[in-house]
Amino acid sequence: MGDVTKREGISVGLIGLGVVGSGVARILLEKADVIARQVGATLTLRRAADLDEAKGHSSLIPPHVFTTNARTLLEDPEIDIVVELIGGEAPAEGFIREAIARGKYVVTANKEVLAKHGPELLALADEHRVGLFYEASVGGGIPVIAPLKRNLQVNTISAIHAIINGTTNYILTKMEKDGLEFSTALKEAQDLGYAEADPTSDVEGYDAAYKLAILATLAFRVDVRAKDVYHEGISRLAYQDFRYAKELGYAIKLLAIATQEGDSVQVRVHPTFVREDLLLAKVDGVFNAIQVDGDLTGPVIFYGRGAGSLPTASAIIGDIIQAAQSIQLGLPPGPQPKLDTSRKVTPMSDLRTRYYMRMTIADSSGVLAQFAKVLADHSISISSAIQTEVDQSANTAEIVVMTHPAQEAAVQSSLEEMRSLEVIKEIGNVVRVEDWGAE
Repeated sequence: MGDVTKREGISVGLIGLGVVGSGVARILLEKADVIARQVGATLTLRRAADLDEAKGHSSLIPPHVFTTNARTLLEDPEIDIVVELIGGEAPAEGFIREAIARGKYVVTANKEVLAKHGPELLALADEHRVGLFYEASVGGGIPVIAPLKRNLQVNTISAIHAIINGTTNYILTKMEKDGLEFSTALKEAQDLGYAEADPTSDVEGYDAAYKLAILATLAFRVDVRAKDVYHEGISRLAYQDFRYAKELGYAIKLLAIATQEGDSVQVRVHPTFVREDLLLAKVDGVFNAIQVDGDLTGPVIFYGRGAGSLPTASAIIGDIIQAAQSIQLGLPPGPQPKLDTSRKVTPMSDLRTRYYMRMTIADSSGVLAQFAKVLADHSISISSAIQTEVDQSANTAEIVVMTHPAQEAAVQSSLEEMRSLEVIKEIGNVVRVEDWGAE
């Protein structure tokens, strides 16, 4: 093998100068000497694009570097690495695709694009012998993508249980610790900058579903897309659900869960009762945690801040350095893991787990018997049932039921039947219960 002619300089183009993009630009400029030593060549921010012209007048980005036209960056033959940080599906997916087709390495934090188009983009990168790096797409600064691709690849991974949305975890922590209702906790998260003005992607589970699709694809080597992930948000939770959960020995978390057994793969995001003795139950605030269960390693937990300018920028810079080292050595990245296209994601209706149910019923004799009969007719058995509160003025009572393991389809059918019963005044909430790790 002959000597590789090493490059003296490698050029970077950055699309998107938001909170994270500005952090990446700052690190590239302020830590240029440190990065150069790691790469073995000077790494230069050649172009930075953003639609906001005011970004071009900041002290951070030199005027000759700034542009409002991302095409200028994509069409520049001197740019070796494109960093996409605008988020969303369009036009980001098109920018990534064109950059790869032009022979440029790409670094992105775009979970939505990868969850919807990842396998095609990775195949395109293989075809053009360039790299597509996306460590920051899941968990911000928590290194989990690289371990799944390399360190854990010999493991047969049976399950992932993850808290991968800091906004919802902060809201749930405030509801649990301070007794806040959802709307109040959300407003506090927005005031602190933890939640967007439109929080739908976070609180309805879309964000976590995108991330779980990426993790499951890597962990199971199966083509999992965003559309395959069942997702349910946290807006139906009330303060009393947390009180009852604590009494029963649980915390409530928005969990992203991926499991495989034989040919069965299941992926879901929803509020979950988590046993309070488990580590994930103790992950509070904006922190994230990802537990991966491998046959060789056993459970491995990745923990840290899942968002924020500097943690996310740290992961992006790490990917940029890895891409630059590959360019400097003249060695294209190895091929992406091959996916087993014969294995499919099983529907949510096949899930079998335990359930917590909170309902308001008529405070009269025989009501519990009617309730229990509906469950029994759907092969659902009750583990425990307690009447917790009585409203004498309305002649109603609140009951909390924990079931034995039951099938999701049966539970949903029983709930539909209960809605037609006059004695069931309100189905307050139904939350799935996860008892993994139980003896």
